[in-house]
Amino acid sequence: MNLLSAAMNTLLKIIQVLMNLLWGDLIYIPLPGGGTIGLSLLVIILIPAGLYFTFRTRFVQIRLFPEMIRVTLEKRSGQKESALSGIQALFVSTATRVGMGNMVGVVAAISAGGAGAVFWMWVTAMIGAATAFVEATLAQIYQEEDPLYGGFRGGPAYYIHKHFCKNKSKKHCVLSVAFALSGLLCWCGISQVISNSVSSSFYNAFEIPPIVTTSILVVLAALIVLRKNTTVKVLDVMVPIMAGTYFILALVIIGMNIELLPSVFKRIFEEAFGIRQVVAGGFGAALMNGVQRGLFSNEAGSGSAPCAAAAAKVSHPAKAGLIQAFGVFIDTIVICTCTAMIMLLAPQDLLSGLSGMSLLQTAMFHHFGQIGVVFTALVLWLFSFSTFIGILYYARSNVAYLFGDSWATQTAYKVLALGMLFIGGLAAYTFVWDLGDIGVGLMTIFNMIAIIPMSSQAIRSLKDYETLKNRK
Repeated sequence: MNLLSAAMNTLLKIIQVLMNLLWGDLIYIPLPGGGTIGLSLLVIILIPAGLYFTFRTRFVQIRLFPEMIRVTLEKRSGQKESALSGIQALFVSTATRVGMGNMVGVVAAISAGGAGAVFWMWVTAMIGAATAFVEATLAQIYQEEDPLYGGFRGGPAYYIHKHFCKNKSKKHCVLSVAFALSGLLCWCGISQVISNSVSSSFYNAFEIPPIVTTSILVVLAALIVLRKNTTVKVLDVMVPIMAGTYFILALVIIGMNIELLPSVFKRIFEEAFGIRQVVAGGFGAALMNGVQRGLFSNEAGSGSAPCAAAAAKVSHPAKAGLIQAFGVFIDTIVICTCTAMIMLLAPQDLLSGLSGMSLLQTAMFHHFGQIGVVFTALVLWLFSFSTFIGILYYARSNVAYLFGDSWATQTAYKVLALGMLFIGGLAAYTFVWDLGDIGVGLMTIFNMIAIIPMSSQAIRSLKDYETLKNRK
């Protein structure tokens, strides 16, 4: 028993060290007038890389924004039914991007960093869109046929292997294995967070016991993820409805409070640069909370979305990159801004002292009464449920890379994730949640190690696409 306890304590210490390394402040930058900005390792990696990709692609996220919309809406043309269209790949990636981070994450960012955090989330999305373009384009370039599910598969584990592995016949590459394992670790951890948030929200809104909410969640998820190629069909319907409904609701709230809108935007921009803060440290809080929540929400650089991008059948690899860059805009510029407006258009004294879902539900109660509280719980359920089935779609290419094309291993991982979903709905095991955060942090590092030197291939693909487009 003492040996088991010692092993557990050692594991917890290792988890804490990794959490501090990945998400804790690694360096501090002094600000004029006092105060500092703390930068985490992931911010140090992702922001400069995003700027690098932005300049290398000549601001693709701005120049080709109309083209992003056009290729996203482009009709499927002569391809096998099991392959995803571009917009279906967008629905899968949006399902995982648009999750609790768009609600709870935005609430946390504004609570800690003020309204100015919203501005820095926008900036992060603009930068991250270039990263999303590069990684999704690479996923398309290195996609391969999927013998188990039909269609195509790929992602970081595959493009890392094909680019870096000197012996092309070698079954595994160390960096690819590291990415795939980190992804599977991350997605199991996220499963627990998802069910815990949903069961808590439903208990607060309806007083439904967690065991009931969790059981229904797990059964519905199992009916979808354990059936072949059902996930995409569900997300095709679910994602437009949930994102569209949330967006329309935010527009209604803005319409009801239109006279307050100028003051809200004034507050966002003033607090973004610390103008209203008494000390310079207010600027640091707004900046870092906005940046870190933006990075976590849109997932650009983490290597998740390329797993969906690789499954799409499009006429040119750059199209997949443009579609996934557009997905970053949907996630952060649209959905995260909706949550921000819901909060910032409510009286600030009403929200004082609140945090998390209680803060958002109180804001919704102000706007719509008890119906608003119920709606928040339902939207969180939709966002969380779509995230779970989306991450299991991501997982299947990584499971296949590690263990080969076997229904047994695919099903085993799905059952494990469903088990974690059930456990998380009944109790909050924070060390498992930390494992999820460590997993996404490691995924990001391993992916960025690959895509920075490989980015020239994505740049060439973009240039080729623009050349072909200009000839038409």
